[in-house]
Amino acid sequence: MKLPEELQFIENARKPLKTTTVRLDGKVCIITGATSGVGREAAKRIARAGAHLVLVNRNEEKAAALKAELAALSNAKVDLVHADFSNLDDVQRAASHILHHFPSIHILINNAGVHMTTRRLTVDGFETAFAVNHLASFLFTHLLLERMIASAPARIIQVNSEGHRFGGLKLDDLTWEKRRYKGLQGYGASKVAQLLTVWELADRLKDSGVTINAVHPGEVATNIGMNNGFLYRWYQTYLLAHILKDPKISGEALYYFAAAPELSAISGKFFNLTIEEKPAAHALDRATGKRIWDISEELTGLHHKMMGNTVSTAVENPGFTAAS
Repeated sequence: MKLPEELQFIENARKPLKTTTVRLDGKVCIITGATSGVGREAAKRIARAGAHLVLVNRNEEKAAALKAELAALSNAKVDLVHADFSNLDDVQRAASHILHHFPSIHILINNAGVHMTTRRLTVDGFETAFAVNHLASFLFTHLLLERMIASAPARIIQVNSEGHRFGGLKLDDLTWEKRRYKGLQGYGASKVAQLLTVWELADRLKDSGVTINAVHPGEVATNIGMNNGFLYRWYQTYLLAHILKDPKISGEALYYFAAAPELSAISGKFFNLTIEEKPAAHALDRATGKRIWDISEELTGLHHKMMGNTVSTAVENPGFTAAS
């Protein structure tokens, strides 16, 4: 008996990965959050394909160790950029550094993410999961977008999650002041917001030569959530890790999205690993998508203007402004 369309993710998780062997020589690929788990495996796989990697990470020591490892494994060309994506000033500085040093950007993998078990606010006044998982990647992408259009063909890959099915996005309570914070819903809210803005950006990028897609990287063992308390870390290390898959499958999937020729014109889709899938209904509400797009621009201080196939951006004060 075939599962309902919105439950197809259960079956999709067992399907074989689509793969490619296409190389990425001469391509500049930016990956955020690359020092462990999904991002690390993506960096290793894409490095073997010959791309010039630009790795944006919070932990400079781990980033330097990864760079050395990549150089030893594949003689990869790797540049490091330091940024804490819970701080939008850091996001702006990272984007400015990249724009100054790299005349072309061909692949952007927004992978940095967190899972919180308690409500915590960032220095900018945002709920942390929403800030890191959605607002930071939203701002970072837009700051680099004009360069990517000039470098087209180019691809944006949002590392999303089946966790979007938990919901939790309330436009009048993005900081969870009116509700008791629940970690799964806080995480879900951030991933719903990211998905909704993927559809919006895909529309705006039509005929630009730049595609954007969202990918659930599989049920794999990562360090996400290890910033939380002892009980969560124990659960992650001694229980959950033993039933999750090796993150190498995620690295292979992200390499597929970065390189596969058959994806060159595919945009505005959600995939479970490499299988296209229908997201939850609440993540397909285009009216809500237009609202969260506008709110995200306001909260990041990003003013977006589309002129034909050209995107011009300017960044002002990224401080918190309450959504109406």
